[in-house]
Amino acid sequence: MIEPLQAKGESGIDYTGKKIGMWIFLFTELLFFGGMFLLYSIFRAQYPSEFHISAREENLVLGTINTFALLTSSLFIALSIAAIRRGNKKQSLWLQGLTILCGIIFLVIKYFEWSEKIAKGIYPDSPVLLGMGSGETLFFGLYYMMTGIHGLHVLIGILVIAVMLHFTRQDTITSQNYVKLENTGLYWHFVDIVWIYLFPLFYLIT
Repeated sequence: MIEPLQAKGESGIDYTGKKIGMWIFLFTELLFFGGMFLLYSIFRAQYPSEFHISAREENLVLGTINTFALLTSSLFIALSIAAIRRGNKKQSLWLQGLTILCGIIFLVIKYFEWSEKIAKGIYPDSPVLLGMGSGETLFFGLYYMMTGIHGLHVLIGILVIAVMLHFTRQDTITSQNYVKLENTGLYWHFVDIVWIYLFPLFYLIT
């Protein structure tokens, strides 16, 4: 559980502003991804059958594994915050490391997914893709754009968690001063939630 916004760190500093700042940042991210989801909805309404046919190219098994990896990573980061709040530094470090590992697994799988499509000649502006209909071209264009931007957010999240792991090891993050880790957890949960929407849109479309 995330403590109330008015909670203070060991030095008595009020961290309300930092937490509100993170929520404002996440709101701007929500607007950004919301625009892409809206664009997807418009084009899907125009080309329903083409989107359905294109979705058959997606690897459902790999997509499902990636979904499991991110959901598990959300659990790990939440448990790491709970551990540091209890003063269990060692457990928090392990859980942060496991979160990073899940993120890396996600990116590696995404790399193989993209490589598989590229090997088939399905990539932006490729002759194969340009030879398809408008609906298929839009589907894969949105796929690369939305999953690519999401993957970038996952990479950024991994790097930030790595920094948090270092801060925890150096006792910059403690049981009385963990707002940085908490805000990082909020960001990571947001990234996971975005994937929960991307997964059915591209892999389970009917």
